[in-house]
Amino acid sequence: MGEKKKISLIDGSGFIFRAYYALPPLTSKNGLPIGAVLGFCNMLLKLIQEKESDKTVVIFDTAKKTFRSNIYRAYKANRGDPPEDLIPQFDIIREAVDSFKITRVELEGYEADDLIATYATFFTKKNWNVEIISSDKDLMQLVNQNITMKDPIKNKLIRENEVFEKFGVYPDKVVDVQSLAGDSVDNIPGAPGVGIKTAASLVNEFGSLGEILKNFEKIKQNKRREAIENNIENISISKKLVELKSDIDIDINIEKISN
Repeated sequence: MGEKKKISLIDGSGFIFRAYYALPPLTSKNGLPIGAVLGFCNMLLKLIQEKESDKTVVIFDTAKKTFRSNIYRAYKANRGDPPEDLIPQFDIIREAVDSFKITRVELEGYEADDLIATYATFFTKKNWNVEIISSDKDLMQLVNQNITMKDPIKNKLIRENEVFEKFGVYPDKVVDVQSLAGDSVDNIPGAPGVGIKTAASLVNEFGSLGEILKNFEKIKQNKRREAIENNIENISISKKLVELKSDIDIDINIEKISN
């Protein structure tokens, strides 16, 4: 058996915001904002130069609402519009990816994370190694022996042990912890007062989110027990919000993906 093939899945939307906030405002000669474009292209060029993968895909969010908004109306409702000077740069960045001749993917109704999860699942089933290039903690639920993450800013490789350092559980239980802890940035409710450490402690004690919800009366600490008991519906909704969809019905043609 030869060495396994490898695909890099780049979190394009994450790159855009990293690039935007990393550089001071820059404009072209005709006054068009280009700071994020420059930062994005520099990051992409660095990845191309260091490339060890057989295939590469850049994956973006779409501007439209996703299926999660139908599950929970308030999902990400607290997020304002993108900065005004960033908006015209989105299309230029997409054109830049095309100019680099790198495969670009996005799908209305889904977040980039769901597409990354779908591509990662598809390629692991084909016995490929998958490298997700992102610092997004939500993608850590995907990490396993065949799927790694790489934080392009810190140049840090994220495997199962690094996920444990972050969440106090291994990747297969990250969704359970996030469902309990919620996320104020994305307006995911969880159980108020239950943070990542407490959530991880409960998951490790009971074994899974399902067991916690079935046996919450066995939780010794009053506040924790009440937080779970009074928010079972919100916790269940939170699980639907944080769990990435890894089976989107899309046609993935390996031959057409850029080398």
